Amino acid sequence: MTDRVGVALVLVSAAGFGTLGIFGKLAAAAGLSIPTVLLFRFLLATALVWGLLAVRGRLDLLSGRNLLVGLGLGAFGYAAMSGLYFWGLSFMTAGLVGILLYTYPVFVVVLAAFALDERVTRRTAAALALALSGVALVTGADPAGADPRGVAVVVAGAVVYATYITVSRVALDAVPADRLTAHVLPAAAAAYFVYGSATGALAVPATAYEWSIVVAIAVVATALPIFTFFAGLARIGASRASVVSTTEPVVTLLLGAAVLSEPVTLATVVGGALVLGGVLVVQVE
Repeated sequence: MTDRVGVALVLVSAAGFGTLGIFGKLAAAAGLSIPTVLLFRFLLATALVWGLLAVRGRLDLLSGRNLLVGLGLGAFGYAAMSGLYFWGLSFMTAGLVGILLYTYPVFVVVLAAFALDERVTRRTAAALALALSGVALVTGADPAGADPRGVAVVVAGAVVYATYITVSRVALDAVPADRLTAHVLPAAAAAYFVYGSATGALAVPATAYEWSIVVAIAVVATALPIFTFFAGLARIGASRASVVSTTEPVVTLLLGAAVLSEPVTLATVVGGALVLGGVLVVQVE
């Protein structure tokens, strides 16, 4: 019997992550730079994640090679993916960015085939074909101005994220996901502090509205979905959780239409369905 609480927790997680593109658009409209948004996102999220882990008695720091790998994944992997995602928002609607980023599970399977010598099955090939067909449709039909530069940036972000997941699976197989997250977040914050300082792009949010956006990104779109995903994962397992999580880009698409008045065309819907179909093919047994 399906654990309804577990499913509900993962749905809450997907909805939370699905708001990221909406808040990202609002942040850009308010004049907040990408380094500023991401620095405060990761700083505030780090405080929340560390606080909860400390309360649960699970705040154990990694050491040696695991520590270096964990920090590297945050500073170069997760930080890069997040930057590409927010950069993509400057070219396209939040809904399209959410759909294109969600090609990453298919890329994980492809990378695993090369890096881990996992067999490429007909299912893997079909999943890749479906996902890339969806990307091609979204791009070729140019729904609501799918800028090719934005497509390239976001798909690159999906590949980076897939690489991050693959490397963490190989290098830190014995490290629990919540402990890894506790190291990835501050490392990503440090990366944006260095980058933002070097480029002069950092600034402290100046108004209550700007702070509300930054806090919402850190809490609603980062910390809350992290907590609820891990809680749901423990109840329903990785395979089911990954399938339920495919609702995330749907949430982004619907919120983009409702909050930002972003158009939703037939090409967007069909292209998104093909991408999610590819994801489901590789994740459903």
